[in-house]
Amino acid sequence: MTLDGESLLEGPRGRRLCLELAMDLDPDIRVMVFQLGYDLDSGRGTSRVLLTAASSDDAGTPPPAAPSPEEVAVALGDLNPAGLDGSRVQAALERAVDAARYWQPPDGEDVLVALPLVRAALRPLADRVPGTQGLQWWGDSRGVEQWAVDWRSAEDPAPLKFPQPALAEWARRERDGEERAAHELPTDPYAPVSGGWWSVPPGPVRTLGRIPAALNLVEDSLGWQVATTIPVRGAGRTLEIRTPADWTSLCSEFPLDVTASRRHDWFRTTGRDGRWVIPDWERVAEEWDAVHLTVLGYLSGAGRALPVSPDTATVIAGWDPDSTIWLTDVAREWEGPRQSWHRAPHDRSWRHMH
Repeated sequence: MTLDGESLLEGPRGRRLCLELAMDLDPDIRVMVFQLGYDLDSGRGTSRVLLTAASSDDAGTPPPAAPSPEEVAVALGDLNPAGLDGSRVQAALERAVDAARYWQPPDGEDVLVALPLVRAALRPLADRVPGTQGLQWWGDSRGVEQWAVDWRSAEDPAPLKFPQPALAEWARRERDGEERAAHELPTDPYAPVSGGWWSVPPGPVRTLGRIPAALNLVEDSLGWQVATTIPVRGAGRTLEIRTPADWTSLCSEFPLDVTASRRHDWFRTTGRDGRWVIPDWERVAEEWDAVHLTVLGYLSGAGRALPVSPDTATVIAGWDPDSTIWLTDVAREWEGPRQSWHRAPHDRSWRHMH
């Protein structure tokens, strides 16, 4: 897949990256997006509350009205992209990943950036992102050098897990869970029901290609402050997910029906009600040793309903960009020491502990 502005704007996470960049480049846009994002958020006044400071002289004065989407689009069209560089894009990517939510409706900022006029206004900025120095790796295949991450300190290490038994157990649990959900859960997608929302199994070894950059590219992070990175090498056949079509083809070839168990969460996040599938990873392992999701594949595909057939769709959810899932027993801890990292208290950066 070519790294271009249109590809970035195809997916919710790519659009959010561009919006985060715009807010970083222009403080006035940040204020406008903050105000309008609050107004568009489904949790306005409940899960998301706006607090304002006011003097006694302001008592009874309503807060200023949020800008309209048209006003935001005009401001984005006037944006000066001077100052765009790799570090800013990396930081925007981290924020876009961190904001991913697949068990609830999109937040107000994601709703805003999905509006056609706002998306169109972001196109000039999106077109400039691919030319930013240092981003060519977004479309790269899995590298030889990989790292597994244990989100604990080096004093509390854990060995790598062997994936094949975990995959068999995962497949059994998924089928049993789907059968229970079909009998016990309501078919109304609006029902207040939640459950599993991931499209990838939790058991197999997962590795990252870039340390420490990837330590901040984690969906649904638990706010870890320490990490131990483990050097890993693996041989065998790796399937590259570079485009949404790569993912839907995998789901078409190895479908596992998860309609009943994913219906409510994925309806909330995508607005689609219908049949859902994910890959049957136990069967995928019969042909592939590993599957790698490129950054571009993530940005263009994650978090949206991707059609597999006229009545069936899928979602890439819970899979971090530039991470590899090892499906067979070919990954090994490699020569070289494990590394200890800690998050700096004043920012999100990770520091190597020597």
